[in-house]
Amino acid sequence: MTGMGCTDPENLEPLLRLIPCSPLLLLSSPSPDSGLGHSAELAFAVEPSDDVAVPGQPMVLGCRVEGTPPVRITWRKNGMELPESTHSTVLANGSLMIRHFLLDQGGSPSDEGDYECVAQNRFGLVVSRKARIQAATMSDFHVHPQATVGEEGGVARFQCQIHGLPKPLITWQKNRVPIDTDNERYTLLPKGVLQITGLQAEDSGIFHCVASNIASVRVSHGARLTVSGSGSGAYKEPTILVGPENLTLTVHQTAVLECVATGNPRPIVSWSRLDGRPIGVEGIQVLGTGNLIISDVSVQHSGVYVCAANRPGTRVRRTAQGRLVVQAPAEFVQHPQSISRPAGTTAMFTCQAQGEPPPHVTWLKNGQVLGPGGHVRLKNNNSTLTISGIGPEDEAIYQCVAENSAGSSQASARLTVLWAEGLPGPPLNVQAVSVSSTEVRVSWTEPVVNTKEIIGYVLHIRKAAGGSGPGGQGCSAAPSSYCVSASSILHILTGHLPSLLPAAPWLPSFHQCGQESLTLLHVPALPLASPDPPELEYQEAVSKSTFQHLVSDLEPSTAYSFYIKAYTPRGASSASAPTLASTLGEAPAPPPLSVRVLGSSTLQLLWEPWPRLAQHEGGFKLFYRPASKTSFTGPILLPGTVSSYNLSQLDPTAVYEVKLLAYNQHGEGNATVRFVSLRGASERTALSPPCDCRKEEATNQTSTTGIVIGIHIGVTCIIFCVLFLLFGQRGRVLLCKDVENQLSPPQGPRSQRDPGVLGLNGAGWGELGPLGRDEKRVDVKELEQLFPRAGAVGQPHPRPHPRPTVSAPTRASRLRAGSASSPWSQALAIGPDQAAALLQAPDQWPLRLSVPRVRQGSLETSPLSGTESRA
Repeated sequence: MTGMGCTDPENLEPLLRLIPCSPLLLLSSPSPDSGLGHSAELAFAVEPSDDVAVPGQPMVLGCRVEGTPPVRITWRKNGMELPESTHSTVLANGSLMIRHFLLDQGGSPSDEGDYECVAQNRFGLVVSRKARIQAATMSDFHVHPQATVGEEGGVARFQCQIHGLPKPLITWQKNRVPIDTDNERYTLLPKGVLQITGLQAEDSGIFHCVASNIASVRVSHGARLTVSGSGSGAYKEPTILVGPENLTLTVHQTAVLECVATGNPRPIVSWSRLDGRPIGVEGIQVLGTGNLIISDVSVQHSGVYVCAANRPGTRVRRTAQGRLVVQAPAEFVQHPQSISRPAGTTAMFTCQAQGEPPPHVTWLKNGQVLGPGGHVRLKNNNSTLTISGIGPEDEAIYQCVAENSAGSSQASARLTVLWAEGLPGPPLNVQAVSVSSTEVRVSWTEPVVNTKEIIGYVLHIRKAAGGSGPGGQGCSAAPSSYCVSASSILHILTGHLPSLLPAAPWLPSFHQCGQESLTLLHVPALPLASPDPPELEYQEAVSKSTFQHLVSDLEPSTAYSFYIKAYTPRGASSASAPTLASTLGEAPAPPPLSVRVLGSSTLQLLWEPWPRLAQHEGGFKLFYRPASKTSFTGPILLPGTVSSYNLSQLDPTAVYEVKLLAYNQHGEGNATVRFVSLRGASERTALSPPCDCRKEEATNQTSTTGIVIGIHIGVTCIIFCVLFLLFGQRGRVLLCKDVENQLSPPQGPRSQRDPGVLGLNGAGWGELGPLGRDEKRVDVKELEQLFPRAGAVGQPHPRPHPRPTVSAPTRASRLRAGSASSPWSQALAIGPDQAAALLQAPDQWPLRLSVPRVRQGSLETSPLSGTESRA
């Protein structure tokens, strides 16, 4: 929309220093060494963390705040403020103490939940990260170890599984005695697995799994291990008894990937990543005979791990794989920075967080969730918060909260709104009047107070509701005003509309029009249901001496909102009351039309549907005719929601002209015209007979034989071509020698040679044009030496009967023009009748016959073709 950006006239230069040419003003750009960027006025030094509490025991949630005193600290539980009581108390340092942690029993509230520390001072309010507090528990074993029988030298494995908070510590007992962990043949995995390799007879016994945490200690059922005699020693293929499981962990935890393999000979266990990347060595160890342990996992450790059991000395192997997913809690890469901005300008906060999975970012204003709307907008996946036209109500502490399944984090910054003394008031009496379908004139009066320092005005423009559709269709309702009493206003505000107001979506605006009455501005069909986003607001700067402005290049039949601010070197005034205006309507634009031939007598017309046409008493009109006729068939009226129409029973041999136009209450738009011929379709139909499937089947059966025959024919053709080229080359050599003999000087009396008259075909000497740039000139004396004139030998020669002349060799066929006295200029040109006679008696040709050809002003010979050849 031209004319709706920033202008730069000389008289607006001071104003443009305050107002950037972009609707968005970048207000802060944090430096790399700006620290954490926490608000210096109020920030958390210690935040609560997730914890597990023992029922009936006391617990403390830590919180410490730094900021300008006095600072008030409270706590929230599950988003609700937690009142102080004898059960929970806020300590002097801000921490929360729960004297006896309770579970949900018999209707009494449970202390489990999400806790937040809230700090507030005169600058604003901040909320800490959420800390999830859970009660310590221990369930029953849902997997007990099972009895196992193994051979000496083999492998035995026991497993138990139990859930608990915190995660239970698993130990093992043999015959009620703790297992000796110093024995290298015994491997205890943290997930509750006991592996015994190189079984011996003394390993037999009853094994128990013991699980313990701060809540309880539990012992599993016993499982007997029986060790039989030594194996037969026969060869056994490598086999993976237990492979790695899929794991999902958080950074800094330990990953245990189990792999137990058997075979004879004992297989070698190795590990690799499926993506080919190296596993690394730092924090990596192999426990037992093949279990992979990764300590202090990071996001880079995520991937698919492959366990391979190889038979020694061979390539025989068996594999198993498991996926490791490492999550990382949200952490900030860029913190928001505290800023100070003049009133009426734009403030911007930016925070960027990373984590796995990618965190979701939300914003808080003084502890309350801040969503987009009004003059607040969020961009770049909520990482950028922009507040335009800031006022005193926007002064607060803003927090960026990043959260994912692995954890959450928060950072805060403060916005300070600067107010200068003596700023002008808002412009008054703002009115907008539609001038045309693309122009609106906006007028206003200057503020009442502090007008001396005004350097200009800024007009803010944006669509007020649903924009125009194709063809300029949009909302075109105009506002109406009503002077109503205070009692009617009360009815309106309580939802009871008086009968004088239309029952339509409306936007009220009140202005006093009497001592006990107000002017109600009623805008039908403008519910602001689909306004443009705030970033599509345009601004135009206007000089301080101008109190009206023509806004051009708007969309037809579209409602716009306008408001104005006055600017001084110290800042901007508050915004004027917004006013609404709708551009005038116009006829729709020509619709895009495409035509498809469906058959010899059917056309399909395609275009884009315009549903808004139906809302404005409009639709499409279709006309068509054969191009040879003067009158159209139509109009065919079609609704705006239709996007295609078929024309049938047409003349297959005719060319048709098709015309489509859109119309609304403002009139008919220009038509889109297409010409299409059906002749090609009818010819294709005639040339495409129905498929003879039996004939095609018979053809397919003989296709192989045809391919073989074709190959033989091709080879034979190649051989013949090679022979033809060889013999053709030899023939050309002999022909050249024969021509050379004919061009040699005469060796005997003229009477012994052919008595024919030799000369040039074509016109006389005087008619020859200049030679071409690359043509060779031949002297007449040289020509006389090659072809002596009659009687030069001293013996008269009888005149022969008339014969057609023949050309001299190519060397003598290009002669210098201008020698009209040469006796050779009397040669006759060969005609079609003479050429036909020569073609019937080739034995009388004395030389190769040629006819003349003119090229670039020169005369040259060409092989006889029966007619005279000229370029």
